[in-house]
Amino acid sequence: GFGQTGPKANEAGYDAMIQAAGGLMSITGEPKSKGGKAQKVGVAVTDLMTGMYATTGILAALNYRNTTGVGQHIDLSLLDTQVAMLANQGMNYLVSGNIPVRHGNGHPNIVPYQTFSCDDGEILLAVGNDHQFIKACSVLNLGYLADDDRFKSNSDRVINRNSLIPQLSKAFLTENCQHWLNLLHKAGVPCGPVNNIQQAFEEPQVKQRNM
Repeated sequence: GFGQTGPKANEAGYDAMIQAAGGLMSITGEPKSKGGKAQKVGVAVTDLMTGMYATTGILAALNYRNTTGVGQHIDLSLLDTQVAMLANQGMNYLVSGNIPVRHGNGHPNIVPYQTFSCDDGEILLAVGNDHQFIKACSVLNLGYLADDDRFKSNSDRVINRNSLIPQLSKAFLTENCQHWLNLLHKAGVPCGPVNNIQQAFEEPQVKQRNM
């Protein structure tokens, strides 16, 4: 749970409590402004990622042994892994000093990069750059938004997300998911359906990959 040293070295560790103590729950779930509370991820990601870190550590130790003839000791903990895997959220805090907050299905650093409701479900729109934003606006018949100084660059869109997202949301509600997915894919804008587990297993790509 906590590694071989430190005040908690002898304590037991479980995935959910590490998600809580390691900061992951604080950035998972709907924003506080919408009444949301901290939530754990739907699978035991800290357990899983610690296993991945273990694999990397073992392979590195074997390589070192094969190169030098000297063995290695691996000290691995759930909490260390959880803190390390905060990734861009941890970096945001360390660079700015601002404590990251929950954005629901939105992204702290990229806008628009979130789910949108259509008239029969939800899709995930992943606009990764300004060119994709222009194409997304065209698909949605909202070309004027791409010319708005508040939204021209991603940094502008992050600052003004509360003005932009409601306009996009209103447009998405006018058609079904497949309609928008087809148009966005044709335009080269990254997006995908929000599938349940059954739908995920039925995805042609998942089947083709023999998952």
